Amino acid sequence: MTNKKLGILLLSAFLLSIGGIKAQQATSMRINEVLVINEDNFVDDYGKRHTWIELFNNSAGSVNIQGCYLTNDKNNPKKYPIPKGDVLTLIPPRQHTLFWADNEPDRGTFHINFTLDPSKENYIALYDADGKTLIDEITIPAGQVADVSYGREMDGSGAWKPLKKVTPSTNNVTLDSNEKIDNFKENDSFGIGMTITAMAVVFCGLILLYVCFKYIGKLSISASKRKAKKVAGGNDIAANVGIESGEIFAAISMALYEISDDNHDIENTVLTIHKVKRIYSPWSSKIYGLRETPTIQKNQKK
Repeated sequence: MTNKKLGILLLSAFLLSIGGIKAQQATSMRINEVLVINEDNFVDDYGKRHTWIELFNNSAGSVNIQGCYLTNDKNNPKKYPIPKGDVLTLIPPRQHTLFWADNEPDRGTFHINFTLDPSKENYIALYDADGKTLIDEITIPAGQVADVSYGREMDGSGAWKPLKKVTPSTNNVTLDSNEKIDNFKENDSFGIGMTITAMAVVFCGLILLYVCFKYIGKLSISASKRKAKKVAGGNDIAANVGIESGEIFAAISMALYEISDDNHDIENTVLTIHKVKRIYSPWSSKIYGLRETPTIQKNQKK
């Protein structure tokens, strides 16, 4: 049993290793975009403008293209071997890399040993490291316009055509516009349709709010009537909730008034004030202490 489990584990590891090797193969690479005439466009790392070829990793795993071949000659598939040992040849998933067709391979890994002729068709192909397995190829039509690239509709797939925008090392389709807004601009240049649409949305919202509040009010009144009926225990009282007559309120007011008279004694509000009269001014009270003649003591005479 142990040997069987060990065999299954070894087989699984082997299959996984094969899958990992296959995922790192360059067969998922695609020629994605080509600019034949570069007059006023992207520049290389030397500040020069040349023809460039863009490759795209169409897989979900990183791919190392070292040892692969680029060529513009069907009879010479190994025309430009991509050097080994450059870390930049490892292309992340769904990413791009750019090769300059300037016929100056001494300038670096991404400067290839051929260029393209704008006066005629140009064949471009990418071969695997064995020099025999064709990965991808494309023939660029003659008569290319300056600074207009020729590429796929979608990265890694789709038909080839002149692109509206040159997109070196980035997606061929860029989301810099809104299709709905563009349609409005084309079909409703004065904005009448947009205005009508906005007003219709506002009015619909107001009508919806009116209906909601109306039914909510009815439901709340019905609920209050049911609650009053349940508390009072009679159909007549529940039916007349909220419509009491003035006589009822007058009777309630009189009863409250009578109760208030019983609880308080009216005599408590009467104050008795006794007036006190003075026959002299308080300031002249000292004269009563001066009516006796002062006596001289004998000790004072000595």
